[in-house]
Amino acid sequence: MTGSLTVVGLGPGNPDQITPEALAAVTASTDFFGYFPYIDRLNLRPDQLRHASDNREELARAKAALEMAANGGKVCVVSGGDPGVFAMAAAVCEAIDDGPAEWREIELSVVPGVTAMLAVAAKAGAPLGHDFCAISLSNNLKPWAVIEKRLVAAATAGFVMAFYNPISKARPHQLGEAFDILRAQLPGTVPVIFGRAAGRPDEAIHIVPLAEAQGDMADMATCVIVGTAETRQIERIGQRPIVYSPRFLAESSQ
Repeated sequence: MTGSLTVVGLGPGNPDQITPEALAAVTASTDFFGYFPYIDRLNLRPDQLRHASDNREELARAKAALEMAANGGKVCVVSGGDPGVFAMAAAVCEAIDDGPAEWREIELSVVPGVTAMLAVAAKAGAPLGHDFCAISLSNNLKPWAVIEKRLVAAATAGFVMAFYNPISKARPHQLGEAFDILRAQLPGTVPVIFGRAAGRPDEAIHIVPLAEAQGDMADMATCVIVGTAETRQIERIGQRPIVYSPRFLAESSQ
């Protein structure tokens, strides 16, 4: 008896940014697996059950959800942002890849959501208007040396960069080290956007030049976007500047 498993992205935290498709998937499910704060965003019916767990338990959470789905459940795995961006969709796929054959028979759906870098970019203007990449600064699942290489590669290739997991209590220094690496590759005038809790009541958006960017300007709820030499700022009186990356690239910049 095989059920279904839907991986849902709830967006960056503003209820208005949850898609109708995600809401429909929540309505159709009976059991919900996810990190405590994400499960708490849902308004569930009495017949819908929560199976909340702590952070860093993604694989165990995925396996428990798959086991229930394999036994006929209509299961929903909940992520913040987009479930395919440093989130639960990959954990579910990993569990299926390494799990029993019956898990491959489960009806699997991934429902996209608004990821943090898109929410922050929209608040700032259009910093992702040209080529960009996303990099997690967490070294829980990959070595810091790999992150350093990717930072240099992205900077020298001219990509706007969005940083996820920029800082935590366990690694308070790494964002500052990332800025030091980038200052060796990019002009100090490149804009850096610190977007905390974009779209939520406690939202805070700050823009500083790379030369002044410091690691303690971010926390765990912050997504950081670093522009390129081509990224521009439109200054406005009494308002935050508009940051955008032009859609074109002059030949002299290549």
